[in-house]
Amino acid sequence: MKHKLLKDVSKKNSGSNGIPVEKSTRSKSKAKLKGAFSLVELNNNTFKSKGPHMPKRYQRKDLSWRSKDTVVNGKENHGEETVHEGNPTSCEHEYGSYCLWSTEHREIMKDAIVKRLKDQLFIARAHYPSIAKIKQHERFTRELKQSIQEHERMLSDTITDADLPPIFAKKLEKMEHTIERAKSCEVGCSNVERKLRQLLDMTEDEAYFHTRQSAILYHLGVQTMPKTHHCLNMRLTLEYFKSRSISTDQLNRQKLESPAFQHYVIFSRNVLAVSTTINSTVLNCQDSGSIVFHLFTDAQNFYAMKHWFERNSYLEATVHVTNIEDHPELPKHAEMQKLLPSEEFRVTIRNYSEPSLRQMKTDYISVFGHSHFVLPDLLPSLNRVFVLDDDLIVQKDLSSLWNLNMDGKVIGAVQFCGVKLGHLRAYISEHNFNSDACVWLSGLNVIELEKWRDLRVTSLYVQSLQKLQKESLTSKRLKALPVSLLAFQDLIYPLKDSWVQSGLGHDYGISRDHIEKAATLHYSGVMKPWLDLGIHDYKSYWRKYMTTGETFMTECNIH
Repeated sequence: MKHKLLKDVSKKNSGSNGIPVEKSTRSKSKAKLKGAFSLVELNNNTFKSKGPHMPKRYQRKDLSWRSKDTVVNGKENHGEETVHEGNPTSCEHEYGSYCLWSTEHREIMKDAIVKRLKDQLFIARAHYPSIAKIKQHERFTRELKQSIQEHERMLSDTITDADLPPIFAKKLEKMEHTIERAKSCEVGCSNVERKLRQLLDMTEDEAYFHTRQSAILYHLGVQTMPKTHHCLNMRLTLEYFKSRSISTDQLNRQKLESPAFQHYVIFSRNVLAVSTTINSTVLNCQDSGSIVFHLFTDAQNFYAMKHWFERNSYLEATVHVTNIEDHPELPKHAEMQKLLPSEEFRVTIRNYSEPSLRQMKTDYISVFGHSHFVLPDLLPSLNRVFVLDDDLIVQKDLSSLWNLNMDGKVIGAVQFCGVKLGHLRAYISEHNFNSDACVWLSGLNVIELEKWRDLRVTSLYVQSLQKLQKESLTSKRLKALPVSLLAFQDLIYPLKDSWVQSGLGHDYGISRDHIEKAATLHYSGVMKPWLDLGIHDYKSYWRKYMTTGETFMTECNIH
């Protein structure tokens, strides 16, 4: 499967563990990138403290956290610029999709009185040190200290006005008089101002800390497998070994290898997600008996997947589950022997020619992972196959793509021209490419495997990987971006945009009309529909095809 403080992860300025190197090295890299198009921030970047601005009590080790959002901050020559560290950045640029989510779910707090009480507390605290130094005001000093303590106790467990105790009005009025008296005392204004600035800085630091903490919890929520899904996997795995599995592989062997059937390929670790993708495909096809699904997973999820599809049938379609890690025909390259499905990258472009509120544009692009490039070895007897991501649902029959004339191209894919290869120049500069070429997206793809084999796409891909392998500063996940995009350069047949509506995992502004007209819906982004943090308005399209009546789902509280 496939959200932040800026981090330059180009190979010139990041260490082998993905953590930025010291400032002098970074500055050199920035100078080199100044004329480039883009800056990439990788998914597994780390939240960092703001250095001196963040008090030590908030510079905690547990803030170090790895995000799965990948950010490409694009720059074009026409009024667009890469945003480097140290420059003012928007909330979305710093924290990713958390800002979109928090804006949509912001609650209107009824806390006007609480805010007034807090303001009184700040003013009283600011005056207290100066008044405490005046010898003839010892009694008033004790009264001021008592009022401050009473306010602190009253506000300690209070969030909204409804939480205030009945006596708050008397406390508020008492503090008002106390503050008026404090202001009448002859104290140095500079001392009060200095104390107010200290309180303001402390409040800003606390607000920043809590924002970061909330962002971390959000990102953990969208990346971590829900415990209900973990429960389902465990129950299915246990039941697989308890029950006598009836293998239909031999019965379906002819179907699995026959080019006469429509073959769909999915790489996945998520049994609930992939079953929903398969169910939506089958329910919207004209002839389910002509469909064969090749589902590739890893050893950890193989038995759960296997048992699920033995328990559940999808009309007349055939579903074959394979543990890709045990496949004998895989290349010996280490990264090709593991399940590495599609990768997603969050792309942010700042265009200074637009009004300030519209300068930042964020999208997600999804590309093939390393596992996709062993397809010719996994399916040696097949030619045309459809490749689906497990966060995609099908709304219309896809069989017309089976007879699509692709003009000798290897892959049919929807292209996204909001990001062009020129934006990624800093990461693909060692390759020849067309700067104006649009990036292509995974999700729904049509593959010609015979053409793939003839052009030796996998061999060229492995060579590029080996070349990058020598550059130890390049992370495994970053390799997927340039190598996957360029592997099919000049080999892409553009599909019509109506085949895929993407962005349902991050874009709150997609119209219902566009959703209902699309042949498939791709929940690209981190707010997946099976998560509690998924976008509520889009969940119904996915839940429509989710398996119901499954005993284990009920027992694991999956609804």
